[in-house]
Amino acid sequence: MKTIGLIGGMSWESTAHYYRVLNQEVAARLGGLHSAPVIVHSVDFAPIAEMQSAGDWDGAGRQLALIARGLQAAGAEVIGLATNTMHIVADQITSAISVPFIHIADPTSDALLGDGFHTVGLLGTRFTMEMGFYRDRLTARGLTSIIPEVDRTNLNGIIYEELCLGIVREESRRIYVASIERIAARGAEAVILGCTEIAMLIDDSNSPLPVYDTTDLHAKALVTAALA
Repeated sequence: MKTIGLIGGMSWESTAHYYRVLNQEVAARLGGLHSAPVIVHSVDFAPIAEMQSAGDWDGAGRQLALIARGLQAAGAEVIGLATNTMHIVADQITSAISVPFIHIADPTSDALLGDGFHTVGLLGTRFTMEMGFYRDRLTARGLTSIIPEVDRTNLNGIIYEELCLGIVREESRRIYVASIERIAARGAEAVILGCTEIAMLIDDSNSPLPVYDTTDLHAKALVTAALA
């Protein structure tokens, strides 16, 4: 099995979930005492978040590309970036390494299309919802994405001010459920949890639409690549 390199810490809450799923998935597929060979570089998220707010994507991309090169040098044979938003710099990362980089939107698209869905809601940070880097990749795969018409600032705030800090509030869950209901009324057949922390609030038990958790799907895709 290949060694997985994971760029994490954005936030560490979701990176901890990645680590759990990676190991659970390897154990399920290989059995016995097998676990995932993983090298994790967990960044300090505060400077990255400041770069996001300042629109310094080039600076953030350079930093993450350097980390990716370091993971490859340390022995990683397949690399994943444990955040949706920072896939805005995916091209900078892939150009810096010679091992496979698994884009988080691809296994998500595969799962949706495999289940017969073509019109989907997209929830995430305001960068993921409003900038083209993520939605364009979905479109290229044949998916139509719908983002909230209202509450994008509020949804974004819940991610940064609560979920990234490990805070889970019932009121925030209700806000997300209401947003999914409005997306469903506009024709969405399913919803992408396009931020790796949203699964702390929303799952199939409380969502008005079928949920596609990018964290879970991405981690399992990394295992598939590592076992290929």
